[in-house]
Amino acid sequence: MFTISFDSIKNSKQPLVHLDHDLAVRPEFLERGHELLLDLKSAQVEVDAFYQEPFVVANYHVSADLVVPSSRSLAPVAIHEDFTFTENYLDRKASAEEAEEVDFIVQIPDGQIDLQEAVEDNILLHIPTTGLTPEEKSKNIFPAGQGWEVISEAEFESEQEHKPNPAFAKLKDLLKNEDQGDD
Repeated sequence: MFTISFDSIKNSKQPLVHLDHDLAVRPEFLERGHELLLDLKSAQVEVDAFYQEPFVVANYHVSADLVVPSSRSLAPVAIHEDFTFTENYLDRKASAEEAEEVDFIVQIPDGQIDLQEAVEDNILLHIPTTGLTPEEKSKNIFPAGQGWEVISEAEFESEQEHKPNPAFAKLKDLLKNEDQGDD
């Protein structure tokens, strides 16, 4: 578990506490993110934490190698995430003024800041909505079934250009009938 005490940051003689950590994969994390994440190969975390009355502010930098399901075939896809995020921690309930001061406050009831959970949550939040295998990217492979298929947006637009507009087809029929009535 990757944690740090709120008071240790608050009372630190150093203006900035720097932590480097290789995140251990917890089975409960993989279970919690099972629909989004197949495996977490590695995750390196750097945290810079400091006390800014009344908050402990933690700036995170995460670099992680993941395996996620393809958004087309559910086949495993290896991706790399590299992102930063900031969280504000408070050891009590925030006042209305404090809540207005910052966008997001994490209340720490037991005085321990769970850095691991913050990183795990953000790893899940940063998984892209579209993940494709190299073959799916290069060959433009789309799923298909009996009587249906998924097509690209470009194919759809091309089909729409060549498809007659049904409103004009009815108008054309109406004009044909009118021309035949004049004869």
